[in-house]
Amino acid sequence: MTRRMAGTLTRIAVLGVVLLTQSAPAAEPAKKLKIGISVPSATHGWTGGVVWSANRAKKLLEKENKDVEVIVTTGATTAEQADRIENLIARKVDALVMLCQEPGPLTPVCERAKEQGIYLVIVSNPLLKPIHDHFVNGDNRSLGEAAAEAIGTLIEGKGDILVMEGIPCPINTDRVEGFKAVLAEKYPGIRIMESQPAWWNTEKGMNLMEVYLQKYKKIDAVWAGDDDVLIGALKAYRNSGRKDIKAMVGGGGSKLIVKRVLDKDPVVKATVTYSPRMVEVGARKALEGLRNGKKPVDGIRETLIKSEIVTPDNARDHYFPDSVY
Repeated sequence: MTRRMAGTLTRIAVLGVVLLTQSAPAAEPAKKLKIGISVPSATHGWTGGVVWSANRAKKLLEKENKDVEVIVTTGATTAEQADRIENLIARKVDALVMLCQEPGPLTPVCERAKEQGIYLVIVSNPLLKPIHDHFVNGDNRSLGEAAAEAIGTLIEGKGDILVMEGIPCPINTDRVEGFKAVLAEKYPGIRIMESQPAWWNTEKGMNLMEVYLQKYKKIDAVWAGDDDVLIGALKAYRNSGRKDIKAMVGGGGSKLIVKRVLDKDPVVKATVTYSPRMVEVGARKALEGLRNGKKPVDGIRETLIKSEIVTPDNARDHYFPDSVY
């Protein structure tokens, strides 16, 4: 073979490689796993914490997993939340994490999500049908039990107390029954003088506390089943000028109340957790399920988050100043 012929063949080979390189289709980017999160809008303290938790989950999961996209939606009404979920289905999410406002109207839209093969994680409020793949819930009975333990310890097992319940519903019933059961079993020297709903609302908590203060001349302790209610109750108590209450215990673990506990407030000596950050737990369970072929890891379909008592000794571990709740 002549030198000229060899050079020609080399140029042809190089040209062929170039043409092949130019004509080969570019590799498609890897498909991201899409996780949709649907929660109610921030209408009060705890739901504000839920929205914060959802956005925190998006930030952390996308930072930790380059192949994951998290879409957060909120709805001010049940109808709006249903519309947002329909939109997530249309966007072909692989998993849906939902804390619903009302289980009844949202169960059908979740059924449609399941029909599309979407991995379904429900948080806190169960649907009317057990169609979920995983359920993340706060242990409502343990919230009441923990509150009773806190009050029993703070007033040394004796005294007359008042209860400020939440909205009359199964969640509230579980909490109050747990509270009463622990008192009956471990602190029979504590008497509940009255137990009325305060609707998990600050203003209603203040109004109910004003009624209690007028009606009862001696109060040893108060359990406000929600930290928002406790803020209202505390305002009414301080406006009254009275000094007889030894302890007020809340529920939920809001940063305002936890900070009071941390600072050793003379009245607000404890609260009980019911963390809105369970939405982040739900998002992580959704990713675990997707990584596991859309099946719950080890077949476990429920995560139950027990409530903890927050005292000055451990309040730092439960204080999240950047949270809205």
